[in-house]
Amino acid sequence: MRSITSSRMQAIDANCEYLGLKGLQLMENAGAAIAREVKERIGSGKVLFIAGRGNNGGDAFVAARHLASDPKIMVYVVLAGQSSHIRTDDARHNFNILKHCSIKGTLELTDASQLQNTGWIDDSDIIVDALLGTGISGKLRETESTIIDLINGSGKPVIAVDVPSGFDPDGGEIDKAVIADITLTFHEMKTGLTTSLAGEYTSEVKVVNIGVCEDAEKCVGAGDLKVLQRRRADSHKGNSGRILIVGGGPYSGAPALAAMAALRIGADIVTVAAPASVAETIASYSPNIIVRQLSSDILCEEDVEKIAELITSHDVVVIGMGLGRADRTKAAISKIIPFCKKVVVDADGLYGIELPVPEDTTMIITPHAGEFRSLGGNGPDDVQAFSKENGLTVLLKGKEDTISNGERVAINNTGNAGMTVGGTGDVLAGITGALFAISSPMEAACCAAFINGAAGDLAFEEKGNGLIATDIIDRITDVMK
Repeated sequence: MRSITSSRMQAIDANCEYLGLKGLQLMENAGAAIAREVKERIGSGKVLFIAGRGNNGGDAFVAARHLASDPKIMVYVVLAGQSSHIRTDDARHNFNILKHCSIKGTLELTDASQLQNTGWIDDSDIIVDALLGTGISGKLRETESTIIDLINGSGKPVIAVDVPSGFDPDGGEIDKAVIADITLTFHEMKTGLTTSLAGEYTSEVKVVNIGVCEDAEKCVGAGDLKVLQRRRADSHKGNSGRILIVGGGPYSGAPALAAMAALRIGADIVTVAAPASVAETIASYSPNIIVRQLSSDILCEEDVEKIAELITSHDVVVIGMGLGRADRTKAAISKIIPFCKKVVVDADGLYGIELPVPEDTTMIITPHAGEFRSLGGNGPDDVQAFSKENGLTVLLKGKEDTISNGERVAINNTGNAGMTVGGTGDVLAGITGALFAISSPMEAACCAAFINGAAGDLAFEEKGNGLIATDIIDRITDVMK
């Protein structure tokens, strides 16, 4: 069954905002769906909404407003916490509107005993659980833990909003959770709801269409960047990735560009392993790059042992930029790949790989159309099948970038014609490698395509067709803010 993680859903929500579909609109649609479900289950009576301080609670506030105008339904709203602590503008907006509606009772809880004292649970005909949404994980806090006990001990029918409160939407361990009679989950089934344990808490699950625009899911957007791991305050050297770039020989600029791009993304350490003929030149580009000199004027099999040793102290290998296509180089690449746990293969490196990918290697490739054909691919429509067949993630560069891991397909629309200048693909490979150190291959490839293109768009605004690859590197941090 198709499903998505909570982080992916957050990215889709943010992409909607990026495309102009406001969160308030999605919240309105979700709340209206909850209200319809309540009306289908009770024609009249008392509805108790138990809401948290996030957007899950905001959905409940919308539903309460919709139902408050029905003279046959009495609406009570409990907010777990103070309204001044509501976490999102959209949820706060909808809570504030409730004072203009015929709500029979509203309570801002500081202690679960306040809810017990109202008698609202005993008097209700149905409870809507919007206490905790998809952001929950780990052990529950008070007062939420006691509220869940009160809901479960009430004997009342329960509608859970998105997931039952306390239930991990990604299938992790559960401390305790609401036991619902029906769960309304929005846009797509959540991964945790497909597990064997889920039925004990969710009962029936309905997937509700709330009007998410297609491109928010299909196209890479600013929301995808939100899933990237952020650097923690207690991080130390190496936590954000150690990247080994194997490149150069006939060309010196390509691996240097990839290295500088990886550093701009946030990699802690970037090492370039380069043939002796270009090692000093690459080192001269920046003191931030560590350069390890190889044995010859091109990458060759004599270098495999040294590179294999370097691989052990790095998280990701990026290979191919500027290597050339000599037979000795292709033979060396084929021997290096099996040593890699995570590898990004670009440019000339694509002519030395053997498919399918070795079992213990996770690979991203970043070909343009001609390189993809040389591997046996047949254009954008073949990317998903090719990825699945060969056990890798493909980032096919083009006017529109097509990305797939064999399951999901994404399109990236950032970028411009000025980026046909040499070196932009090397920048993309470096970005991809740095992101791969902290993210899944699909997330890394999608975000790399977006960042590279968006940085190129900013550079194009300033430089026009005179932009060069280093202009893109200079704008990476503007996109990442």
